[in-house]
Amino acid sequence: MYLMTAVFSKVQDVLENYKTSVYEKDVEKFLSMYAPEMRIYDCWGNWEVKDLSLWKNNVAEWFNGLNEEGVLLKVDFHDLVVEEDISLAFVYCTVTFTARLAEGGEQLRQMSNRFTYGLKKVNESWFIAHEHSSLPISVETGKGIYNIE
Repeated sequence: MYLMTAVFSKVQDVLENYKTSVYEKDVEKFLSMYAPEMRIYDCWGNWEVKDLSLWKNNVAEWFNGLNEEGVLLKVDFHDLVVEEDISLAFVYCTVTFTARLAEGGEQLRQMSNRFTYGLKKVNESWFIAHEHSSLPISVETGKGIYNIE
């Protein structure tokens, strides 16, 4: 069963939904682009998520934290490559998250992650079936590198 309330007829529609649902902190809108049997390798928290209800908990926690902090999060895709055929698509890109105060717009922080999305088309709509985010690791410090250099 798909949570779809909108049809994502183009891969770009999924990416636009990602951007707007994060900015709006709309959990259901965000989840609407994921296939129920999705698999996510995320930089934060869990090594792997393969259950939509667990992903919903992660997303709700993320958005609630932004609300508590009074932050709006802008998402930008860079170096975007989309490869698709009739029923499968891969997206490779860098995603930059910029946190600004909702009141006044002051930028608080910014970070970039490398993302790969695997999408599949079901009933003429695209869904994210696989998502992998990563950060390069500094050899000197062993810590993630959060910004594009």
